[in-house]
Amino acid sequence: MSTPTVASRLRRRCILMTRDADLERALRARLPQGWEMNSTADLAALGGFEEILQHRFLLLDLDEAAAFDPVDVLRELRVELMLNVPVFCFGGTAAARDAARLARADRFLDRTEIVDRLTAFCEQYGWGGR
Repeated sequence: MSTPTVASRLRRRCILMTRDADLERALRARLPQGWEMNSTADLAALGGFEEILQHRFLLLDLDEAAAFDPVDVLRELRVELMLNVPVFCFGGTAAARDAARLARADRFLDRTEIVDRLTAFCEQYGWGGR
């Protein structure tokens, strides 16, 4: 297991889990300078506990049942990895939101809200780093 460097810990990064290419482009266009967005459909593809922990927050598409199970992502993050990285869910039916709420997601937004709120999330979680 490698230890993250101080420089690596200070990088401003977030995770996006969606297959909506238009939404991803819109989010990337709103991403403040100095921030990185890692897009994936498989949380494990980002690495283990240490790598995922270095991300400031996760944006999770609740409408992506075909690409991945959002509730399984939350279970992996909260139960298996025992990480408390903030998870902002968007989209989804009322049932999907309830299931994500039980799996300990943090906030829920409409699909149309997530792009507008990204700047505020980056500001809120932009402590330290470059």
